[in-house]
Amino acid sequence: MPRKKRRKGRPLTRSEQMARIRSGNTGPELALRRLLWREGFRYRVRPRLPGRPDVAFISRRIAVFVDGCFWHGCPKHYATPGTNTLFWEAKISRNIARDEEVNRQLQELGWTVLRFWEHDIEGEIDSVIVAIRDALRNSP
Repeated sequence: MPRKKRRKGRPLTRSEQMARIRSGNTGPELALRRLLWREGFRYRVRPRLPGRPDVAFISRRIAVFVDGCFWHGCPKHYATPGTNTLFWEAKISRNIARDEEVNRQLQELGWTVLRFWEHDIEGEIDSVIVAIRDALRNSP
């Protein structure tokens, strides 16, 4: 679907802004996947598992999620928008509850779930790789 071009001088509407936000293949996800691949890790991208993990190590049953600070309510960076606050508070609360439910479902299926904030990928990616490496080493 082609994107609408912004007419010169006209700001994007809220709907147009929200339509441009990607749900997958975000910058932090791509950065993590590139580094994992470079380090020799092989994985599946968005497999058909509860919550569609961003990266999964199928044989080790490890699911990795990269959570956006805004969409998943990061305690460090999330700030409720100034307009339509009731909608956004409910939306983010539902997202957080869904994340917890997905974690529970995957754990019941025998999966280890790793979740990282986008700011972890952008600022401390080496520690993220170490955490994934440790999880892979300690998995059966």
